[in-house]
Amino acid sequence: MGDAGTVSGQRPRPLLPPPVAGMLAAGAALGGAELLAGALGALTSPIELIGDRVIDGVPPVVKDAAIAAFGTADKLALQAGTVVIALLVGAGLGVLARRVWTAAALGFVAAGVLGIAAAAASPRASLVLVAIVIGVGVAVGLTVLRRLLAPGASAPGTDGGSRRQLLVAAVVGVGALGAGVAGRWLLQRDGVDAARTAVALPDVSASTVSPARIGLDVEGVSRLFTPNDRFYRIDTALRVPQIDPASWQLRVTGLVDRELTLRFDELRRRATEEADITIACVSNEVGGQLVGNARWQGVALRDLLDQAGVRPQATQVVGRSVDGFTAAFPVAAGTDDRASLVALGMNGEPLPVEHGFPARLVVPGLYGYVSATKWLAEIELVTDAFEGYWVPRGWAKRAPIKTQSRIDVPAPRSRVVAGRVPVAGVAWAPTRGISAVGVRVDDGPWRGARLGPNVGDDSWRQWVLAWDATPGSHRLHVRATDGTGQTQTEQPAPPRPDGATGYHTVAVGVDDA
Repeated sequence: MGDAGTVSGQRPRPLLPPPVAGMLAAGAALGGAELLAGALGALTSPIELIGDRVIDGVPPVVKDAAIAAFGTADKLALQAGTVVIALLVGAGLGVLARRVWTAAALGFVAAGVLGIAAAAASPRASLVLVAIVIGVGVAVGLTVLRRLLAPGASAPGTDGGSRRQLLVAAVVGVGALGAGVAGRWLLQRDGVDAARTAVALPDVSASTVSPARIGLDVEGVSRLFTPNDRFYRIDTALRVPQIDPASWQLRVTGLVDRELTLRFDELRRRATEEADITIACVSNEVGGQLVGNARWQGVALRDLLDQAGVRPQATQVVGRSVDGFTAAFPVAAGTDDRASLVALGMNGEPLPVEHGFPARLVVPGLYGYVSATKWLAEIELVTDAFEGYWVPRGWAKRAPIKTQSRIDVPAPRSRVVAGRVPVAGVAWAPTRGISAVGVRVDDGPWRGARLGPNVGDDSWRQWVLAWDATPGSHRLHVRATDGTGQTQTEQPAPPRPDGATGYHTVAVGVDDA
Protein backbone atom coordinates (compact mmCIF):
# COMPACT_ATOMS: atom_id res chain seq x y z
CA MET A 1 0.00 0.00 0.00
CA GLY A 2 1.94 2.99 -1.24
CA ASP A 3 5.04 2.95 0.94
CA ALA A 4 4.06 -0.41 2.43
CA GLY A 5 3.13 -3.69 0.80
CA THR A 6 4.90 -3.14 -2.56
CA VAL A 7 7.28 -5.65 -4.10
CA SER A 8 9.74 -5.43 -6.92
CA GLY A 9 8.01 -5.95 -10.19
CA GLN A 10 4.21 -5.97 -10.26
CA ARG A 11 2.33 -4.62 -7.22
CA PRO A 12 -0.08 -7.19 -5.68
CA ARG A 13 -3.74 -6.47 -6.26
CA PRO A 14 -5.72 -5.28 -3.22
CA LEU A 15 -8.71 -7.10 -1.80
CA LEU A 16 -11.00 -4.34 -3.14
CA PRO A 17 -10.46 -1.57 -5.71
CA PRO A 18 -8.99 1.48 -3.92
CA PRO A 19 -11.99 3.82 -4.53
CA VAL A 20 -14.40 1.20 -3.14
CA ALA A 21 -12.09 0.49 -0.21
CA GLY A 22 -11.88 4.21 0.55
CA MET A 23 -15.65 4.67 0.46
CA LEU A 24 -16.21 1.70 2.76
CA ALA A 25 -13.51 2.92 5.14
CA ALA A 26 -15.13 6.36 5.31
CA GLY A 27 -18.50 4.72 5.92
CA ALA A 28 -17.03 2.58 8.68
CA ALA A 29 -15.46 5.68 10.27
CA LEU A 30 -18.78 7.52 10.24
CA GLY A 31 -20.77 4.51 11.44
CA GLY A 32 -18.34 3.75 14.24
CA ALA A 33 -18.29 7.37 15.38
CA GLU A 34 -22.11 7.55 15.37
CA LEU A 35 -22.33 4.33 17.39
CA LEU A 36 -19.81 5.50 19.98
CA ALA A 37 -21.46 8.93 20.22
CA GLY A 38 -24.74 7.23 21.04
CA ALA A 39 -23.18 4.82 23.50
CA LEU A 40 -21.38 7.62 25.38
CA GLY A 41 -24.49 9.81 25.51
CA ALA A 42 -22.98 12.65 23.49
CA LEU A 43 -25.40 15.46 22.74
CA THR A 44 -24.58 15.44 19.06
CA SER A 45 -22.82 13.33 16.43
CA PRO A 46 -20.00 14.03 13.94
CA ILE A 47 -22.44 14.13 11.02
CA GLU A 48 -24.57 16.71 12.83
CA LEU A 49 -21.55 18.77 13.84
CA ILE A 50 -20.35 19.02 10.25
CA GLY A 51 -23.90 19.72 9.10
CA ASP A 52 -24.21 22.56 11.63
CA ARG A 53 -21.08 24.18 10.25
CA VAL A 54 -22.35 23.73 6.69
CA ILE A 55 -25.58 25.51 7.65
CA ASP A 56 -23.56 28.33 9.19
CA GLY A 57 -21.04 28.61 6.39
CA VAL A 58 -22.69 28.03 3.01
CA PRO A 59 -23.76 31.07 0.96
CA PRO A 60 -27.35 32.25 1.52
CA VAL A 61 -28.31 31.33 -2.04
CA VAL A 62 -27.48 27.69 -1.28
CA LYS A 63 -29.69 27.71 1.82
CA ASP A 64 -32.53 29.25 -0.18
CA ALA A 65 -32.16 26.63 -2.90
CA ALA A 66 -32.18 23.81 -0.33
CA ILE A 67 -35.38 25.04 1.31
CA ALA A 68 -37.01 25.60 -2.08
CA ALA A 69 -36.02 22.12 -3.26
CA PHE A 70 -36.56 20.06 -0.11
CA GLY A 71 -38.88 22.17 2.09
CA THR A 72 -39.17 20.67 5.57
CA ALA A 73 -36.94 17.75 4.48
CA ASP A 74 -33.95 20.08 4.05
CA LYS A 75 -32.18 18.75 7.16
CA LEU A 76 -32.44 15.13 6.06
CA ALA A 77 -31.12 16.15 2.65
CA LEU A 78 -28.20 17.99 4.27
CA GLN A 79 -27.21 15.02 6.41
CA ALA A 80 -27.51 12.66 3.44
CA GLY A 81 -25.38 15.07 1.40
CA THR A 82 -22.78 15.19 4.18
CA VAL A 83 -22.53 11.40 4.14
CA VAL A 84 -22.26 11.29 0.34
CA ILE A 85 -19.48 13.89 0.34
CA ALA A 86 -17.63 11.97 3.07
CA LEU A 87 -17.87 8.78 1.00
CA LEU A 88 -16.56 10.56 -2.10
CA VAL A 89 -13.65 12.00 -0.12
CA GLY A 90 -13.03 8.50 1.19
CA ALA A 91 -12.90 7.17 -2.37
CA GLY A 92 -10.22 9.72 -3.18
CA LEU A 93 -8.25 8.83 -0.07
CA GLY A 94 -8.48 5.18 -1.02
CA VAL A 95 -6.81 5.91 -4.34
CA LEU A 96 -4.20 8.02 -2.57
CA ALA A 97 -3.54 5.29 0.00
CA ARG A 98 -2.66 2.86 -2.76
CA ARG A 99 0.18 5.18 -3.73
CA VAL A 100 1.19 6.98 -0.51
CA TRP A 101 -0.32 5.51 2.62
CA THR A 102 0.98 8.23 4.93
CA ALA A 103 -0.72 10.99 2.90
CA ALA A 104 -4.04 9.14 2.96
CA ALA A 105 -3.74 8.59 6.72
CA LEU A 106 -3.13 12.30 7.19
CA GLY A 107 -6.24 12.94 5.10
CA PHE A 108 -8.36 10.89 7.53
CA VAL A 109 -6.77 12.70 10.48
CA ALA A 110 -7.43 16.08 8.85
CA ALA A 111 -11.10 15.15 8.43
CA GLY A 112 -11.21 14.28 12.12
CA VAL A 113 -9.62 17.60 13.07
CA LEU A 114 -12.32 19.39 11.07
CA GLY A 115 -14.95 17.53 13.07
CA ILE A 116 -13.33 18.49 16.36
CA ALA A 117 -13.11 22.13 15.21
CA ALA A 118 -16.82 22.01 14.41
CA ALA A 119 -17.48 20.78 17.95
CA ALA A 120 -15.57 23.74 19.39
CA ALA A 121 -18.10 26.08 17.76
CA SER A 122 -21.17 24.17 18.98
CA PRO A 123 -22.82 25.08 22.31
CA ARG A 124 -24.31 21.57 22.54
CA ALA A 125 -21.10 19.54 22.08
CA SER A 126 -18.65 18.30 24.70
CA LEU A 127 -15.22 18.84 23.15
CA VAL A 128 -13.67 15.94 25.10
CA LEU A 129 -16.41 13.48 24.15
CA VAL A 130 -16.33 14.58 20.52
CA ALA A 131 -12.53 14.22 20.38
CA ILE A 132 -12.83 10.65 21.71
CA VAL A 133 -15.64 9.79 19.31
CA ILE A 134 -13.91 11.21 16.25
CA GLY A 135 -10.52 9.75 17.23
CA VAL A 136 -12.05 6.28 17.44
CA GLY A 137 -13.88 6.86 14.13
CA VAL A 138 -10.62 7.81 12.38
CA ALA A 139 -8.88 4.75 13.84
CA VAL A 140 -11.70 2.48 12.65
CA GLY A 141 -11.61 4.03 9.17
CA LEU A 142 -7.85 3.62 8.80
CA THR A 143 -7.95 0.04 10.09
CA VAL A 144 -10.67 -0.89 7.61
CA LEU A 145 -8.86 0.86 4.78
CA ARG A 146 -5.60 -0.99 5.48
CA ARG A 147 -7.38 -4.34 5.57
CA LEU A 148 -9.33 -3.68 2.38
CA LEU A 149 -6.20 -2.63 0.50
CA ALA A 150 -4.31 -5.73 1.60
CA PRO A 151 -3.54 -8.24 -1.19
CA GLY A 152 -6.59 -10.39 -2.02
CA ALA A 153 -6.56 -14.17 -1.68
CA SER A 154 -8.01 -14.66 -5.17
CA ALA A 155 -7.44 -12.75 -8.37
CA PRO A 156 -10.24 -10.22 -8.86
CA GLY A 157 -10.90 -11.48 -12.38
CA THR A 158 -11.85 -14.99 -11.21
CA ASP A 159 -15.28 -16.08 -10.01
CA GLY A 160 -13.86 -16.74 -6.56
CA GLY A 161 -12.22 -13.33 -6.42
CA SER A 162 -15.38 -11.51 -7.54
CA ARG A 163 -17.53 -13.34 -5.02
CA ARG A 164 -15.10 -12.56 -2.23
CA GLN A 165 -14.99 -8.90 -3.21
CA LEU A 166 -18.77 -8.68 -3.16
CA LEU A 167 -18.98 -10.50 0.15
CA VAL A 168 -16.37 -8.30 1.83
CA ALA A 169 -17.91 -5.12 0.46
CA ALA A 170 -21.38 -6.20 1.62
CA VAL A 171 -20.21 -7.15 5.11
CA VAL A 172 -18.31 -3.89 5.65
CA GLY A 173 -21.06 -1.76 4.10
CA VAL A 174 -23.87 -3.38 6.10
CA GLY A 175 -21.77 -3.19 9.27
CA ALA A 176 -21.09 0.52 8.77
CA LEU A 177 -24.75 1.23 8.03
CA GLY A 178 -25.91 -0.83 11.01
CA ALA A 179 -23.49 0.95 13.33
CA GLY A 180 -24.71 4.34 12.08
CA VAL A 181 -28.37 3.44 12.51
CA ALA A 182 -27.75 2.01 15.99
CA GLY A 183 -25.81 5.11 16.96
CA ARG A 184 -28.59 7.40 15.76
CA TRP A 185 -31.13 5.35 17.75
CA LEU A 186 -28.97 5.61 20.87
CA LEU A 187 -28.64 9.37 20.40
CA GLN A 188 -32.44 9.66 20.36
CA ARG A 189 -33.22 7.12 23.07
CA ASP A 190 -33.10 9.60 25.93
CA GLY A 191 -35.87 11.74 24.48
CA VAL A 192 -38.27 13.78 26.54
CA ASP A 193 -41.53 12.37 25.20
CA ALA A 194 -42.47 10.91 28.59
CA ALA A 195 -41.72 14.18 30.39
CA ARG A 196 -43.71 16.12 27.79
CA THR A 197 -46.69 13.76 28.10
CA ALA A 198 -46.71 14.30 31.88
CA VAL A 199 -47.04 18.08 31.51
CA ALA A 200 -50.50 19.41 32.43
CA LEU A 201 -51.34 22.88 31.16
CA PRO A 202 -54.08 25.01 32.75
CA ASP A 203 -57.47 24.73 31.03
CA VAL A 204 -58.09 28.30 29.89
CA SER A 205 -60.06 27.81 26.66
CA ALA A 206 -63.36 29.65 26.53
CA SER A 207 -63.61 29.72 22.72
CA THR A 208 -66.46 28.00 20.89
CA VAL A 209 -64.12 27.27 17.98
CA SER A 210 -62.27 24.01 18.65
CA PRO A 211 -58.76 23.53 17.27
CA ALA A 212 -60.08 20.30 15.71
CA ARG A 213 -62.79 22.09 13.74
CA ILE A 214 -62.20 22.43 10.04
CA GLY A 215 -64.15 25.67 9.65
CA LEU A 216 -65.45 25.74 6.08
CA ASP A 217 -66.83 22.40 4.93
CA VAL A 218 -64.82 22.22 1.70
CA GLU A 219 -62.81 19.11 0.91
CA GLY A 220 -59.12 19.89 0.50
CA VAL A 221 -59.06 23.35 2.09
CA SER A 222 -56.53 23.92 4.88
CA ARG A 223 -58.02 23.47 8.31
CA LEU A 224 -58.74 26.50 10.43
CA PHE A 225 -56.15 25.15 12.88
CA THR A 226 -53.23 23.23 11.42
CA PRO A 227 -52.74 19.85 13.15
CA ASN A 228 -49.49 19.71 15.08
CA ASP A 229 -48.16 16.78 13.08
CA ARG A 230 -48.72 18.71 9.82
CA PHE A 231 -47.39 22.07 10.98
CA TYR A 232 -44.37 23.18 8.97
CA ARG A 233 -40.93 23.10 10.55
CA ILE A 234 -38.00 25.21 9.32
CA ASP A 235 -35.07 25.81 11.69
CA THR A 236 -31.33 25.26 11.97
CA ALA A 237 -31.43 22.20 14.27
CA LEU A 238 -30.25 19.03 12.53
CA ARG A 239 -31.43 17.00 15.50
CA VAL A 240 -34.28 18.19 17.67
CA PRO A 241 -32.98 19.27 21.12
CA GLN A 242 -34.24 17.01 23.92
CA ILE A 243 -34.73 19.26 26.96
CA ASP A 244 -35.87 17.95 30.34
CA PRO A 245 -38.41 20.48 31.68
CA ALA A 246 -37.42 19.57 35.24
CA SER A 247 -33.96 21.09 34.77
CA TRP A 248 -34.81 23.74 32.16
CA GLN A 249 -34.76 27.44 33.05
CA LEU A 250 -35.61 30.63 31.17
CA ARG A 251 -33.46 33.68 31.84
CA VAL A 252 -34.45 37.29 31.08
CA THR A 253 -31.26 39.33 30.84
CA GLY A 254 -29.57 42.31 29.22
CA LEU A 255 -30.87 45.86 29.45
CA VAL A 256 -33.35 45.21 32.26
CA ASP A 257 -33.68 46.47 35.80
CA ARG A 258 -34.01 42.98 37.29
CA GLU A 259 -32.71 39.82 35.65
CA LEU A 260 -35.13 36.92 35.96
CA THR A 261 -34.64 33.15 36.14
CA LEU A 262 -37.87 31.20 35.73
CA ARG A 263 -38.35 27.45 36.03
CA PHE A 264 -40.75 25.52 33.84
CA ASP A 265 -43.27 24.78 36.61
CA GLU A 266 -43.46 28.48 37.45
CA LEU A 267 -44.21 29.37 33.84
CA ARG A 268 -46.66 26.49 33.54
CA ARG A 269 -48.69 27.78 36.47
CA ARG A 270 -48.78 31.21 34.81
CA ALA A 271 -49.61 29.91 31.31
CA THR A 272 -53.13 31.33 31.20
CA GLU A 273 -52.90 33.31 27.95
CA GLU A 274 -54.29 31.73 24.81
CA ALA A 275 -54.16 33.13 21.28
CA ASP A 276 -54.91 31.96 17.74
CA ILE A 277 -51.87 32.99 15.70
CA THR A 278 -50.66 32.31 12.17
CA ILE A 279 -46.90 32.09 11.80
CA ALA A 280 -45.01 31.91 8.50
CA CYS A 281 -41.49 31.28 7.26
CA VAL A 282 -39.95 34.11 5.26
CA SER A 283 -38.75 31.47 2.77
CA ASN A 284 -42.34 30.64 1.87
CA GLU A 285 -42.96 31.10 -1.85
CA VAL A 286 -46.28 32.56 -3.04
CA GLY A 287 -48.75 29.71 -2.64
CA GLY A 288 -46.30 27.70 -0.50
CA GLN A 289 -46.93 25.51 2.53
CA LEU A 290 -44.45 27.06 5.01
CA VAL A 291 -47.24 28.72 6.99
CA GLY A 292 -49.65 27.43 9.63
CA ASN A 293 -52.24 28.50 12.16
CA ALA A 294 -52.44 27.23 15.74
CA ARG A 295 -53.95 27.98 19.11
CA TRP A 296 -50.97 28.80 21.31
CA GLN A 297 -50.99 28.85 25.11
CA GLY A 298 -48.39 30.44 27.30
CA VAL A 299 -47.25 33.45 29.31
CA ALA A 300 -47.68 36.94 27.92
CA LEU A 301 -44.24 38.24 26.93
CA ARG A 302 -45.20 41.76 27.99
CA ASP A 303 -45.80 40.50 31.56
CA LEU A 304 -42.29 39.04 31.77
CA LEU A 305 -40.76 42.19 30.32
CA ASP A 306 -42.76 44.34 32.74
CA GLN A 307 -41.55 42.19 35.62
CA ALA A 308 -37.94 42.53 34.48
CA GLY A 309 -38.22 46.26 33.78
CA VAL A 310 -37.03 47.19 30.27
CA ARG A 311 -34.48 49.99 30.27
CA PRO A 312 -35.02 52.95 27.91
CA GLN A 313 -31.95 52.20 25.79
CA ALA A 314 -33.23 48.70 24.92
CA THR A 315 -34.64 48.59 21.37
CA GLN A 316 -34.71 44.87 20.59
CA VAL A 317 -35.79 41.62 22.23
CA VAL A 318 -33.54 38.64 21.46
CA GLY A 319 -34.66 35.05 21.80
CA ARG A 320 -31.77 32.62 22.32
CA SER A 321 -32.20 28.91 21.74
CA VAL A 322 -30.37 26.15 23.60
CA ASP A 323 -28.51 25.40 20.35
CA GLY A 324 -27.24 28.97 19.94
CA PHE A 325 -29.79 30.23 17.40
CA THR A 326 -30.88 33.86 17.88
CA ALA A 327 -33.80 35.95 16.60
CA ALA A 328 -34.30 39.66 17.34
CA PHE A 329 -37.37 41.88 17.04
CA PRO A 330 -38.38 45.37 18.19
CA VAL A 331 -39.23 45.84 21.88
CA ALA A 332 -42.60 47.24 20.84
CA ALA A 333 -43.62 43.84 19.45
CA GLY A 334 -43.14 42.38 22.93
CA THR A 335 -44.78 45.18 24.91
CA ASP A 336 -47.70 46.42 22.80
CA ASP A 337 -51.19 44.94 22.81
CA ARG A 338 -50.45 42.07 20.43
CA ALA A 339 -50.56 38.55 21.90
CA SER A 340 -46.82 37.81 21.96
CA LEU A 341 -46.23 34.68 24.04
CA VAL A 342 -43.65 32.52 25.67
CA ALA A 343 -45.64 29.54 24.44
CA LEU A 344 -45.80 26.23 26.29
CA GLY A 345 -48.81 24.75 24.50
CA MET A 346 -49.99 24.25 20.92
CA ASN A 347 -53.51 23.28 19.89
CA GLY A 348 -54.49 22.09 23.35
CA GLU A 349 -51.39 20.07 24.23
CA PRO A 350 -47.83 20.75 25.40
CA LEU A 351 -45.57 21.97 22.61
CA PRO A 352 -44.39 19.10 20.40
CA VAL A 353 -40.66 18.52 20.85
CA GLU A 354 -39.95 19.45 17.23
CA HIS A 355 -41.83 22.72 17.67
CA GLY A 356 -39.87 23.96 20.66
CA PHE A 357 -40.70 22.00 23.83
CA PRO A 358 -40.54 23.06 26.58
CA ALA A 359 -40.96 26.72 25.50
CA ARG A 360 -40.74 28.95 22.45
CA LEU A 361 -41.55 32.48 21.38
CA VAL A 362 -44.58 33.28 19.21
CA VAL A 363 -44.90 36.89 18.03
CA PRO A 364 -47.90 37.80 15.83
CA GLY A 365 -47.14 39.68 12.64
CA LEU A 366 -43.42 38.87 12.28
CA TYR A 367 -41.80 36.19 10.15
CA GLY A 368 -40.39 33.33 12.20
CA TYR A 369 -36.72 34.00 11.49
CA VAL A 370 -36.83 37.26 13.49
CA SER A 371 -39.18 36.13 16.25
CA ALA A 372 -40.18 32.49 16.68
CA THR A 373 -37.26 31.11 18.71
CA LYS A 374 -37.78 27.44 19.58
CA TRP A 375 -36.23 25.58 22.52
CA LEU A 376 -35.99 28.93 24.25
CA ALA A 377 -33.25 29.40 26.84
CA GLU A 378 -32.90 33.16 27.22
CA ILE A 379 -34.65 36.43 26.44
CA GLU A 380 -32.19 39.29 26.23
CA LEU A 381 -32.88 43.02 25.86
CA VAL A 382 -30.32 44.69 23.57
CA THR A 383 -29.72 47.74 21.38
CA ASP A 384 -30.11 47.98 17.60
CA ALA A 385 -26.46 46.98 17.17
CA PHE A 386 -27.41 43.33 17.62
CA GLU A 387 -28.25 41.21 14.57
CA GLY A 388 -30.02 37.84 14.79
CA TYR A 389 -28.77 34.65 13.16
CA TRP A 390 -30.24 35.22 9.69
CA VAL A 391 -29.64 38.96 9.27
CA PRO A 392 -25.88 38.78 8.48
CA ARG A 393 -26.80 36.04 6.02
CA GLY A 394 -28.72 38.40 3.79
CA TRP A 395 -32.22 38.65 5.26
CA ALA A 396 -33.91 41.87 6.39
CA LYS A 397 -33.63 42.99 9.99
CA ARG A 398 -37.29 44.05 10.14
CA ALA A 399 -39.69 41.48 8.75
CA PRO A 400 -43.45 42.02 9.17
CA ILE A 401 -45.51 39.25 7.56
CA LYS A 402 -46.99 40.42 4.28
CA THR A 403 -50.63 40.02 3.33
CA GLN A 404 -50.91 36.75 1.43
CA SER A 405 -53.49 34.30 0.09
CA ARG A 406 -53.34 30.78 -1.28
CA ILE A 407 -55.55 28.55 -3.42
CA ASP A 408 -55.79 25.05 -1.89
CA VAL A 409 -58.47 23.64 -4.22
CA PRO A 410 -58.49 22.94 -7.10
CA ALA A 411 -54.89 21.77 -6.92
CA PRO A 412 -52.40 23.10 -9.48
CA ARG A 413 -52.58 21.33 -12.85
CA SER A 414 -55.60 19.30 -11.72
CA ARG A 415 -58.64 18.51 -13.82
CA VAL A 416 -62.24 19.09 -12.78
CA VAL A 417 -65.62 18.46 -14.39
CA ALA A 418 -67.53 21.38 -15.86
CA GLY A 419 -70.20 22.82 -13.59
CA ARG A 420 -70.22 24.27 -10.09
CA VAL A 421 -66.68 23.90 -8.65
CA PRO A 422 -65.52 25.25 -5.26
CA VAL A 423 -62.38 27.39 -5.33
CA ALA A 424 -61.08 27.64 -1.77
CA GLY A 425 -58.03 28.38 0.33
CA VAL A 426 -56.68 30.55 3.13
CA ALA A 427 -55.51 34.16 3.49
CA TRP A 428 -53.47 35.78 6.26
CA ALA A 429 -52.26 39.17 7.48
CA PRO A 430 -51.39 38.70 11.19
CA THR A 431 -52.14 41.71 13.44
CA ARG A 432 -54.22 43.28 10.61
CA GLY A 433 -56.70 40.52 9.83
CA ILE A 434 -58.39 39.67 6.54
CA SER A 435 -61.40 41.72 5.43
CA ALA A 436 -61.90 40.39 1.87
CA VAL A 437 -60.64 37.84 -0.63
CA GLY A 438 -61.07 38.16 -4.39
CA VAL A 439 -60.85 35.45 -7.06
CA ARG A 440 -60.37 35.99 -10.78
CA VAL A 441 -60.77 33.42 -13.55
CA ASP A 442 -58.39 34.06 -16.46
CA ASP A 443 -58.66 37.78 -17.30
CA GLY A 444 -62.20 38.16 -15.98
CA PRO A 445 -63.41 40.41 -13.17
CA TRP A 446 -62.54 39.95 -9.54
CA ARG A 447 -65.30 38.25 -7.55
CA GLY A 448 -65.63 38.35 -3.77
CA ALA A 449 -65.20 35.01 -1.99
CA ARG A 450 -67.14 33.97 1.11
CA LEU A 451 -64.94 34.15 4.21
CA GLY A 452 -64.78 31.45 6.84
CA PRO A 453 -64.79 31.87 10.65
CA ASN A 454 -62.95 34.89 12.03
CA VAL A 455 -61.14 33.89 15.23
CA GLY A 456 -59.05 37.06 15.37
CA ASP A 457 -56.82 39.37 13.40
CA ASP A 458 -53.74 37.24 14.11
CA SER A 459 -55.25 34.14 12.52
CA TRP A 460 -55.66 33.20 8.89
CA ARG A 461 -59.13 32.95 7.37
CA GLN A 462 -60.50 30.32 5.10
CA TRP A 463 -62.40 31.42 1.99
CA VAL A 464 -64.45 29.81 -0.78
CA LEU A 465 -65.96 30.86 -4.10
CA ALA A 466 -68.44 28.84 -6.18
CA TRP A 467 -67.08 28.79 -9.75
CA ASP A 468 -69.22 27.85 -12.75
CA ALA A 469 -66.42 26.09 -14.61
CA THR A 470 -66.57 25.84 -18.40
CA PRO A 471 -64.61 23.30 -20.50
CA GLY A 472 -61.05 24.21 -21.41
CA SER A 473 -57.89 25.41 -19.70
CA HIS A 474 -58.19 28.17 -17.11
CA ARG A 475 -56.03 30.12 -14.69
CA LEU A 476 -57.35 31.01 -11.25
CA HIS A 477 -55.93 34.00 -9.35
CA VAL A 478 -56.47 35.07 -5.72
CA ARG A 479 -55.76 38.23 -3.76
CA ALA A 480 -56.53 39.31 -0.21
CA THR A 481 -57.33 42.62 1.43
CA ASP A 482 -56.28 43.12 5.04
CA GLY A 483 -58.15 44.80 7.86
CA THR A 484 -56.56 48.18 7.10
CA GLY A 485 -57.99 48.15 3.58
CA GLN A 486 -54.69 47.38 1.85
CA THR A 487 -54.83 44.75 -0.91
CA GLN A 488 -51.82 42.53 -1.47
CA THR A 489 -49.62 43.56 -4.33
CA GLU A 490 -49.64 41.82 -7.71
CA GLN A 491 -45.94 42.62 -8.18
CA PRO A 492 -43.98 39.34 -7.86
CA ALA A 493 -40.92 39.27 -5.61
CA PRO A 494 -38.81 36.38 -4.27
CA PRO A 495 -38.71 35.54 -0.55
CA ARG A 496 -35.33 37.20 -0.02
CA PRO A 497 -34.86 39.58 1.73
CA ASP A 498 -38.19 40.11 3.53
CA GLY A 499 -40.87 37.83 2.09
CA ALA A 500 -42.38 36.87 -1.27
CA THR A 501 -45.15 38.87 -2.96
CA GLY A 502 -47.52 38.38 -5.87
CA TYR A 503 -50.82 36.67 -6.61
CA HIS A 504 -51.08 32.92 -6.26
CA THR A 505 -52.15 31.52 -9.64
CA VAL A 506 -53.30 27.98 -10.39
CA ALA A 507 -53.73 26.37 -13.80
CA VAL A 508 -56.76 24.05 -14.03
CA GLY A 509 -58.19 21.90 -16.81
CA VAL A 510 -61.98 21.55 -17.10
CA ASP A 511 -63.53 18.52 -18.81
CA ASP A 512 -67.02 18.25 -20.25
CA ALA A 513 -69.60 16.93 -17.84
